Amino acid sequence: MENNDLNFDSRVPLEELRDTVGKIKQELSTVIIGQKSFMELLIVSLLVDGHALIEGVPGIAKTIMAKLFAKTIKTEFSRIQFTPDLMPSDILGTSVFNVKNSEFEFKKGPIFSNVILIDEINRAPAKTQAALFETMEERQATIDGTTYKMSEPFMVLATQNPIEQEGTYALPEAQLDRFLFKIKIDYPTSDEEFQIIQGHHDRKGSKPQDNIKAVLTPKKLAEFKKNIHDIIVEEKIINYIANIITNTRNHPHLYLGASPRASIATLSAAKAFAAISGRDFVIPEDVKKALAPVLNHRVILTPEREMEGMTTEDVIHMIVESVEIPR
Repeated sequence: MENNDLNFDSRVPLEELRDTVGKIKQELSTVIIGQKSFMELLIVSLLVDGHALIEGVPGIAKTIMAKLFAKTIKTEFSRIQFTPDLMPSDILGTSVFNVKNSEFEFKKGPIFSNVILIDEINRAPAKTQAALFETMEERQATIDGTTYKMSEPFMVLATQNPIEQEGTYALPEAQLDRFLFKIKIDYPTSDEEFQIIQGHHDRKGSKPQDNIKAVLTPKKLAEFKKNIHDIIVEEKIINYIANIITNTRNHPHLYLGASPRASIATLSAAKAFAAISGRDFVIPEDVKKALAPVLNHRVILTPEREMEGMTTEDVIHMIVESVEIPR
């Protein structure tokens, strides 16, 4: 018997979205070796209006990936290096007195862009971090009583180093929750290391960003976002997400579980994973792909488990294994 539900191409047009995602990955791969999962998570974050926190030791292409990723989109890009003396006005902007008309004029700061790279976010004091997170959440900034809206797309990519260093300020849990993903980047493999060195040698001094072309416009991105909203999610998938997130709240290895914002983030990311695979319906594998980057920064291990060397990924895996997969 023919099942019309299997003819999913006719329900949501996803071919162009899937092809464009492939082109973005192809552009990035001309410079970045490996890091396929990193690329995909950045694309998913962009498609669902999310922000991404990128964590890894220095020198493994966190910043260059963010810069090149921004270049694949025909939008504005700005980079802000966070430092201990950075003030909120340094990122939001400030009012400047204009002598000609004897009035104050607002000069927008670097946050008024489309893709914003925050380097070493944990180096700025709490006051500056709070100003940034408010803008990320509200997608607007209020200065001197006037509200300024951020233009679309608006995406913050923030990097931080996981190793303890002087002059850093830990991000509070409530602010970490504003990020859709926390993407953990590891060292490359031996083969990838060889390709990185060889690629640097072959470029003969040319800058990596010179080789990257823009393949996505803001108008087309807005269309893709609408397509993702139309992705079908069955009730059993929603129940699957709810069971996993609820399990984080009463798990013996976790001091803090995930909030409902984590459930919504998982759902949104799962829909995007389905879309970039060319599917207009979510399957359990899409949910599983989203869980670690969504929950990494939203759950906290108990001190005992942390001392034993257990990671949040270990516990997330345990929870996923314990929840029945919908059929």
